[in-house]
Amino acid sequence: MRERIWAPLLLLLLPLLLPPPLWGGPPDSPRRELELEPGPLQPFDLLYASGAAAYYSGDYERAVRDLEAALRSHRRLREIRTRCARHCAARHPLPPPPPGEGPGAELPLFRSLLGRARCYRSCETQRLGGPASRHRVSEDVRSDFQRRVPYNYLQRAYIKLNQLEKAVEAAHTFFVANPEHMEMQQNIENYRATAGVEALQLVDREAKPHMESYNAGVKHYEADDFEMAIRHFEQALREYFIEDIECRTLCEGPQRFEEYEYLGYKAGLYEAIADHYMQVLVCQHECVRELATRPGRLSPIENFLPLHYDYLQFAYYRVGEYVKALECAKAYLLCHPDDEDVLDNVDYYESLLDDSTDPASIEAREDLTMFVKRHKLESELIKSAAEGLGFSYTEPNYWIRYGGRQDENRVPSGVNVEGAEVHGFSMGKKLSPKIDRDLREGGPLLYENITFVYNSEQLNGTQRVLLDNVLSEEQCRELHSVASGIMLVGDGYRGKTSPHTPNEKFEGATVLKALKSGYEGRVPLKSARLFYDISEKARRIVESYFMLNSTLYFSYTHMVCRTALSGQQDRRNDLSHPIHADNCLLDPEANECWKEPPAYTFRDYSALLYMNDDFEGGEFIFTEMDAKTVTASIKPKCGRMISFSSGGENPHGVKAVTKGKRCAVALWFTLDPLYRELERIQADEVIAILDQEQQGKHELNINPKDEL
Repeated sequence: MRERIWAPLLLLLLPLLLPPPLWGGPPDSPRRELELEPGPLQPFDLLYASGAAAYYSGDYERAVRDLEAALRSHRRLREIRTRCARHCAARHPLPPPPPGEGPGAELPLFRSLLGRARCYRSCETQRLGGPASRHRVSEDVRSDFQRRVPYNYLQRAYIKLNQLEKAVEAAHTFFVANPEHMEMQQNIENYRATAGVEALQLVDREAKPHMESYNAGVKHYEADDFEMAIRHFEQALREYFIEDIECRTLCEGPQRFEEYEYLGYKAGLYEAIADHYMQVLVCQHECVRELATRPGRLSPIENFLPLHYDYLQFAYYRVGEYVKALECAKAYLLCHPDDEDVLDNVDYYESLLDDSTDPASIEAREDLTMFVKRHKLESELIKSAAEGLGFSYTEPNYWIRYGGRQDENRVPSGVNVEGAEVHGFSMGKKLSPKIDRDLREGGPLLYENITFVYNSEQLNGTQRVLLDNVLSEEQCRELHSVASGIMLVGDGYRGKTSPHTPNEKFEGATVLKALKSGYEGRVPLKSARLFYDISEKARRIVESYFMLNSTLYFSYTHMVCRTALSGQQDRRNDLSHPIHADNCLLDPEANECWKEPPAYTFRDYSALLYMNDDFEGGEFIFTEMDAKTVTASIKPKCGRMISFSSGGENPHGVKAVTKGKRCAVALWFTLDPLYRELERIQADEVIAILDQEQQGKHELNINPKDEL
């Protein structure tokens, strides 16, 4: 039944598959030339492994040679795949669906698909000098190249070879994508001091051309150099559409079916094709965000693509090209049809046209018209497929208008100037998240023996407190014993052994898991209950100290340990947990924190209760929103608790644990009962049952030990 439902949909969606090479981009887009090297292309993962091994063995010349070759190979592989996809799409266009159905009606379509598949395999094999299977790499290697880890090795190897300029380039390239990496920032400053040149040229070797051109366009625009601004914005658009083609092509590789075991995947023909293609299409649809996101950032530049046309419409007006200004203004309205300022601008530009030009004949720019048309078709198809296939999908707001052009020229006609202030400036970048409640602190600590250490002012921040003796030495030892019996590697991170850094092993356990282990006898039930009790103690302290006038609920409770991996600590320059905020997406470059998914926006307060100090490193640090300037550093020890509000006012992280195991109870709280931790509610029920049982035993005068 399901195959019959999906057969007609397949005929509709497959013509979208591998669209013509320049669909959505200008016809005169320049092609980048490949860096040709003799012989077959060497797999970049093998070159990377060889370079890293050479670095650790002290052979820095070979390390540089192999790492640079790995980067070239990685770059060339992407270009070959993009070029082959464009070549084969042009040679084997997909035919439109036949006007009437009949026996074999789908065969012309599948013939074209098979022809394109053969073409692509042949093209790749020829250009790569061997089978494409040689270039399949692991997720870890792919992640390293995405995070630009090879440049970290390179900057150190170049320094060993006294090649300062190349070391600075590599260091800066790595730092751009890893802005939380404080040691790399210090390295760059040291290199510049060594060179004696404060303004040593910083080059990002992986800079995206479209982003560089866009930034240059904005600078010229702000300097009122509109001719140069136009040149750079137009160049940025040509490069953007080229990058879009590459992004979409790279989505067409193998896909993962997380809900299925590969050998157990029994879908029929149409369902299998639809499953695979929907993953490809969602990936391609997300290229809008991908191309608008700077390296190392989680949030894209808001309204990025439409902003090009917004800048251009006024720049063209200023140089007297009213037709082009009108085309760009109408293009912007494709994304924001109700923008009153730009609607006013359209009327004004039309009034400037000479009498021989019919305003109705001036249409929106073709490049964005085709792009938006495809984008809307994809959106409709994904939503339809989500309903038919039963997967969840929520369309993001790709053109959110908070990212507006902020200058006094937003309404060039001079009309509606009052409105210009409203729409121009109030629609600028979103402000950093503010705490929407009274900020108070200094309430009672509720329990004896707890020692107050520092408040917010002494910790150089807002809504922060440091306390000691929240746990006794005996309780710390007991919790450690519980941890060793119940923790799972990668708990809370889908089993990832090292979710934050490859140099440490991460383990965790929840309150409910602890109580379950106690019931099953794997740990003493009394000790498992201690985890529950001390987390409740911490919640009450936080609620009281910050003088909250509403109930504070658990949103997540996690006992965590981080263990330094032997043999991987000598050259550590990363963090145990990168700088972040708990309820918003930190954007250090913009000094912003975006309170939007996938951040846990409902979290209001956080706390960390430490269990030990017999390890090296692992200091907890607060920073400014730049993720670099440390405002406070705290050394963990048994019974110490740090608590703080969870927003962008409190970016924080953990320095590398370089020896031993660092354990703590991590707690996140919410003021919204809708986001209460489900496992905590279940744990409350378990505790209630235990208390009832205990009360019954006392009433019957039974010694619990006699039960056995």
